[in-house]
Amino acid sequence: MSSAHRFDRGHTDDLMTFLAASPSPFHAVASTAARLEKAGFRQVAETDAWDGRAGGRYVTRGGAVIAWYVPEGASPATPFRIIGAHTDSPNLRVKPLPDTGAHGWRQVAVELYGGTLLNTWLDRDLGLSGRLTLRDGSHHLVNVDRPLLRVPQLAIHLDRGVNQDGLKLDKQRHMTPIWGLGEVGEGDLIRFVAEEAGVAAEEVAGWDLMTHSVEAPAYLGRDRELLAGPRMDNLLSVHAGLAALVAASTFADLPYIPVLAAFDHEENGSQSDTGAEGPLLGNVLERSVFARGGTYEDRARAFAGTVCLSSDTGHAVHPNYSERHEPGHHPMPNGGPILKTNVNQRYATDGGGRAVFVAACERAGVPMQHFVSHNAVACGTTIGPITAARHGIATVDIGVAILSMHSARELCGAEDPHLLASALTAFLEG
Repeated sequence: MSSAHRFDRGHTDDLMTFLAASPSPFHAVASTAARLEKAGFRQVAETDAWDGRAGGRYVTRGGAVIAWYVPEGASPATPFRIIGAHTDSPNLRVKPLPDTGAHGWRQVAVELYGGTLLNTWLDRDLGLSGRLTLRDGSHHLVNVDRPLLRVPQLAIHLDRGVNQDGLKLDKQRHMTPIWGLGEVGEGDLIRFVAEEAGVAAEEVAGWDLMTHSVEAPAYLGRDRELLAGPRMDNLLSVHAGLAALVAASTFADLPYIPVLAAFDHEENGSQSDTGAEGPLLGNVLERSVFARGGTYEDRARAFAGTVCLSSDTGHAVHPNYSERHEPGHHPMPNGGPILKTNVNQRYATDGGGRAVFVAACERAGVPMQHFVSHNAVACGTTIGPITAARHGIATVDIGVAILSMHSARELCGAEDPHLLASALTAFLEG
């Protein structure tokens, strides 16, 4: 680690608090909004007219939040500097008719969300979180943050070859959690969840519910140099981007309008009204330009000068599977944020974007690393290429190197969240 930058354990402690308070995308948005309000930002409704005055504002829609800060003296053509991230993580989500069971067991019917690493959800104490929608259209958050559900694995005595032949899970038959004993009763789960949320079950018209591990985030290792926790892909980036935006809002003479855009549904393609492929970000940026008296010409000029850092987790080199990694690029925990590159545009980084990120890291005094996939291993993707293509905005893919990506519990270096936030702050400051 660069001697110019000291490890701030307070930042990582705060990340752990944020992770624990955000078991669903809806909770992540609520946590973000509360922190923005504390920093002096104010919420604006999409249905209201917006003004162009200086100050911090934010919009929420479902599991997405976009926040921005207009500095004094900003013109309609002032470019944006955007930190893009996402609030969703792979998990098990409750089906429309959730009450099921067999052989005296009461179970909950679930659907797999995103690229779930199935075995990590086995034999783990699970809570239930999300939101309920009432008949009047209002939403109510719910978080049953105690052991409620469990997906039990078959004992080795009944699957003698599991350690030799590998674990084989049927997504439909083997991933249904248990939550008790007895007869299956229609409406039992929603009645229980409604009571937990303090609303009348008969008023519940819809729900978006999902499982989460109830094990708290924790430092790991002899020297506590690692951090284990849930949903670091990608709440780690949301938290770092939020810290950077709040810090940037205190700077004088900002040459850009700093923005945090945290989308939902990245893990299943981003095609929704709250996903990166939807119109939300473009609408917010355009309305900000027009609220400051701008024209379409000003909008075009602002977008042309805008840069987005798409911040998402990447792969640290795995000590037990190093052959799966590109030999010349082995990101390590606590080595600083990673710059992600793929010439086939699975990541949006190009040479110009690299220069922007290198400059931000140098200003922040933090080290950086490079990530590129092994040529024989398919590369993942992010909101970066989507943002670049949809809005014509220069976009750079970055993040933090982790292990166990898409597990119910992931692992990163305890120093990296603060290093990332420092680089993002320098980027927004320009």
